Amino acid sequence: MRSHLFSPATAEQQTGERWVRQNEKMLRVVLGPDVLAAKGSMVAFQGDVRFEHEGAGSVGRLVRRLASSADTPLMRCSGQGEVFFARRAEDVFTVELEGDAVVVDGANVLAFDADLDWDVRRVQGAGTLTGGPFTLEISGRGTVALTSDGPPVLLDCSQQPTSVDLQAAVAWSAGLAPQLRSSMSARSMLRGGSGEAFQYVFSGPGFVVVQPSEGRPAPAGGHGGGGGLGDLLG
Repeated sequence: MRSHLFSPATAEQQTGERWVRQNEKMLRVVLGPDVLAAKGSMVAFQGDVRFEHEGAGSVGRLVRRLASSADTPLMRCSGQGEVFFARRAEDVFTVELEGDAVVVDGANVLAFDADLDWDVRRVQGAGTLTGGPFTLEISGRGTVALTSDGPPVLLDCSQQPTSVDLQAAVAWSAGLAPQLRSSMSARSMLRGGSGEAFQYVFSGPGFVVVQPSEGRPAPAGGHGGGGGLGDLLG
């Protein structure tokens, strides 16, 4: 049998590292230590691997997830083997935490080391929006894998205020405290607006990762991946 698929470019990437990008769209993680991943992100696995629902973990985190309309249910991947993760053919990249923290939009979380600390955070001013945007703050020492709808760009927020569309912001430095701002005047809103109603505004030392897209529309009748009390309590 012959095919271009049998070339080194499409073969599984064999390295000694636990977290390896197989290509721009797919990630392979070697288990041993557990991994938390977005439900539905597993596309293949090899070996003896188990997948279980991961609950909120504490009453406080549960309350914050419900209050924030968090809709990124997680699963725990455990056992011995390799798991391949991907989501909607989006670009995959990893962040190595070294005792610090990163804030991530829930829609862009792919997977992270299970022993990392995580919690739900509301963006200041989020109550002005229906449901309000929520974020995940992940901290400690380990690897976080994120997705971007297209190749991401890293913007430095230390030189001047940086405004980013809510759906285009993927992740940012935990030391930044973004504010929600509307760039439309009341007159513009009455006339139908420009479609760019709200942005995050970042100021200070740190970075923000921006995807070249305003995200994919949620399926009709919901926010996509589920969430809510049923998913949180399993």
